[in-house]
Amino acid sequence: MAKNNVQYGGQAVIEGVMMRGPRFFAVACRRVNKEIVVEQESVESILRKFQWLNKPFLRGTLALIDAMALGIKSLMFSADIAMADIDESDPKKPKRVDTETGDINAASTGNDGGQTTKAKSRSVNDIAISATMVLGVALGFVIAPHLLVGLLGRLIHRSLLLNLAEGIVRICLFVGYVAVISLMKDIRRVFEYHGAEHKVINTFEADLELTPENFAKFTTIHPRCGSSFILVVLILSIVVFSFLGWANVWYERIFSRLLLLPVIAGLGYEVIRFAGRHKESRVLAFILAPGLWLQRLTTREPADDQVEVALCALQAVLVKETATDNQQPAAGN
Repeated sequence: MAKNNVQYGGQAVIEGVMMRGPRFFAVACRRVNKEIVVEQESVESILRKFQWLNKPFLRGTLALIDAMALGIKSLMFSADIAMADIDESDPKKPKRVDTETGDINAASTGNDGGQTTKAKSRSVNDIAISATMVLGVALGFVIAPHLLVGLLGRLIHRSLLLNLAEGIVRICLFVGYVAVISLMKDIRRVFEYHGAEHKVINTFEADLELTPENFAKFTTIHPRCGSSFILVVLILSIVVFSFLGWANVWYERIFSRLLLLPVIAGLGYEVIRFAGRHKESRVLAFILAPGLWLQRLTTREPADDQVEVALCALQAVLVKETATDNQQPAAGN
C-alpha cells in the first residue's frame, strides 16, 4: 500500500499506539498481564463526508479537527484499558461474571450492564476534553504570548519587531512545555510508544518486511509527525502575523490572530503533507529541520515490546483496508 502513496500514520496513547489509514483505524494497548488488546473501527471523517471541502489549504483545518477527534477517541479507549487493569488489581472491587463468556468484569448496574450510562459519560468526556484542549491551545500559545509581548509595547514601537518577539515567545513556551512534561515518567512512556509508531511507519513506507531487524534500522523521527506540524504552524504564524499591526486594542489583535489560525493550519498541513511525499528533498529537510529536532523531545527509543504493539495496530488497519479494497468492484464493472 505504500507503493500506492496511501499515507498511514498514528499517535501514541496510554501504553499503546493508534494507527490509521484512509478508512479505518486501530488502537493496540499492552495490558498489565502483557496481553495486547486491539480495537478496530472505521474513521469518521469530515473530509470524507464532504468531499468538496478536500481542497488544498482548506482541508488542513478540517484534517486537524478529524485528527483531534480521533486522537481523543483513541486516548479514551486506552484509558478504559488502563482503568480496567486497575480495577482488576483491586481485591476490594466487586466482580461480575458474564454467564455467557465466563469473563470476569467489574460490577456494573442497570439492565444493559451500564453500557448506556458509559456511552453517555464518554460522549460528555469527549466534549469536555475537546473544549479543554482548544481552550488550552488558545490561552497557552495564542493569547498568553501576545499579552506578554504587549508589555513591551512602550519600549518597541515597530509592529514587525513586536510580531517577531511574539512568535519567538510562542515557540519558546511550546518547546519549554514539551521539555518539562518529557521529564515525567508516564509521559516518557508515551514518547517511547511515539517512537515505536514512527519506527513501524518508517519501515512500512520503505517497503521492507515488518520485522524487528528492519525496525532497528530506522530512526524515531518522521517528517509527517504532529510535533513537526505544530512547530511549522508556530513558525508560519510569525510570517502571517507580521502583516498585522499593533495599533488597535489588545482584544481586537487577539481576535484577528485566532481568526487566522485556520489559514495557518491549512498552510502547515500542506507543507507537512508535501514533505511526507518528498523525504529526499534537501530544501524541505532544511525547512522542516526545527520540527525534526523537536521530535528528539517528543519521541524516545522504544523497547521491542512497544514496537510490537505499534506493529499490531498497523497490521490491524492493513487487514481492514485490504479486505475493503478486495470487496470493491474493479473499475469498469
